[in-house]
Amino acid sequence: MSITLSSLPTVTFAEKDSTTIESAIITTYESISGKTLASGDPVRLFLLSIASLIIQQRTIINNAGKMNLLAYATSSYLDHIGALLGVERTAATYATTTLKFTISAAQTSVLTIASGTRVSVGSLIFATTEDVEIAIGDTTATVTAKCTTVGTTGNGYLAGQITQIVDTFTYFKSVINTTISSGGAAEESDDEFRTRIQEAPETFSVAGSSGAYEYWAKTASTSISDVAVTSPGAGTVDIRVLMSGGTLPTQTMLDSVLEICSADDVRPLTDNVTVAAPDTVSYDINLTYYIDSDSSSLATSIQTAVTTVITTYTTWQCAALGRDINPSELIYLIVAAGAKRAVVTSPVYTAVADTAVAKLGISTVTYGGVE
Repeated sequence: MSITLSSLPTVTFAEKDSTTIESAIITTYESISGKTLASGDPVRLFLLSIASLIIQQRTIINNAGKMNLLAYATSSYLDHIGALLGVERTAATYATTTLKFTISAAQTSVLTIASGTRVSVGSLIFATTEDVEIAIGDTTATVTAKCTTVGTTGNGYLAGQITQIVDTFTYFKSVINTTISSGGAAEESDDEFRTRIQEAPETFSVAGSSGAYEYWAKTASTSISDVAVTSPGAGTVDIRVLMSGGTLPTQTMLDSVLEICSADDVRPLTDNVTVAAPDTVSYDINLTYYIDSDSSSLATSIQTAVTTVITTYTTWQCAALGRDINPSELIYLIVAAGAKRAVVTSPVYTAVADTAVAKLGISTVTYGGVE
């Protein structure tokens, strides 16, 4: 991406400065009428009320003009700009999981569990997406279930946590999820969508550019935060996907990205595309920090601030692929939080490959006292 939108000059379609507009109206009237208006003159007050209406209209005109520009457009206006390049906003998705139903005893005829059978965890409902049959002589069957609430709310329930039946049926004994629930994502935000629109021209290439693969990979889910595309050999394309919050993608997500990036209208004929989770580079945090004696009265709040910035650091460190492990950033944040100094044993500076992400191992943070 050659142009950074934030670096473009500010655009104004209509002057809306109140002082400028009011002065222009008063000056024009005085010039035509040959009269000088006092501050309390009724005519002056009338003209100022007209100026107020003009300012409001100028504001509307200015905003309407900006909605035609990628850097400023929001909401449905941004959707229309995307349409010019054939780019649609990625819709919100529902979390899914695999459920295992067990009946009390094997039956002499097939037992069908209807599509839409609901189970719950807390206030959330998951419903099966298709009919599933328990064969004669069997007591279990597995089926995919989808959260009825769209977005990320249904993500993250570990295997064994979803166990409450809502729509019971004859011979029902138990239900349990056998996979972690995942795949739920919010609707693509304006900022994320704006970035994809700007990247869209990459897809015009028929040479399999890295930018094109990055663009198409991100269309799989709004939960994808970063994509790395490399070519380890002739005709080979290696795509690595990182999810929001630095989490690793599920196999389902990797399969989805592979399906999109292997489509005939996306992949050049000679490219062999593979999609995988990024490699991980583990690091530990082991440090001791000190507070200046002059700030001893603020020691408690500084300790809280240090704890917060260490969390900020670990989040930042894993938020992008190829981000080197940098203890200097950690020290900077700790000192900025109010500490006098920090002695960092680990991590040490470590280069991270473009296809890898840093992952925190053990964190040991010691408050060394005031000095």
